[in-house]
Amino acid sequence: MLFDRESCTYTYLLADATTKDAVLIDPVIELAERDAQLIKDLGLKLKFVMNTHVHADHISGTGLLKKLVPGCQSVISEESGATADTHVKHGDTVTFGNHELEVRSTPGHTNGCVTYVSHVEKFAFTGDALLIRGCGRTDFQEGSSETLYDSVKSQILSLPDDFLLYPAHDYKGQTVTTVVEEKEFNPRLTKSKEEFINIMKNLGLAYPKKIDVSLPANKVCGLYNLPADLAAKLEA
Repeated sequence: MLFDRESCTYTYLLADATTKDAVLIDPVIELAERDAQLIKDLGLKLKFVMNTHVHADHISGTGLLKKLVPGCQSVISEESGATADTHVKHGDTVTFGNHELEVRSTPGHTNGCVTYVSHVEKFAFTGDALLIRGCGRTDFQEGSSETLYDSVKSQILSLPDDFLLYPAHDYKGQTVTTVVEEKEFNPRLTKSKEEFINIMKNLGLAYPKKIDVSLPANKVCGLYNLPADLAAKLEA
């Protein structure tokens, strides 16, 4: 688990201890060198750089990591409309070494949100669909409170109670939760669908400060119209 302080984003590095094949989930461009160095230090072979959705609060490190770690492929949902080497859909699996992640479509925050599930290791990476004691906002970027409620209930909280859930963000310093915790304590998703929709409608959240830069860039793996300092990294 790796962390970006500015956007409170978690990036996850998973690897097969025997084959050294690895995947990286939800990288941040400003920290791509950190991630690439860690992969080198650990002697890993990065197969896939994966995103849970098209992020609005930070630029993805996918494009830069493809330059820093030649041979890895980008992965994102085909419903996202974003450019990638591999597009996945509900029911697909992503394999690295002897491990695999099931792709579950969990739209509502965006149309292209997916959750990656390891049934053997009993954990899931939920992106922004489900946060610890919360969930992703639904007031922009194709958001739908009704769709998000159904997605989380049917695809994430339907997993066994002891599954660990790792979100794409946390703003209070929490790192992991479980299915049973969120079923019992999530202040939004323990409500009825009608109550949930009303809660989401009245959050009054500020416009994401990086959305106008992040969305166009993330549609093409974090490579479009970058700020000068980040563009320079790609040209080096």
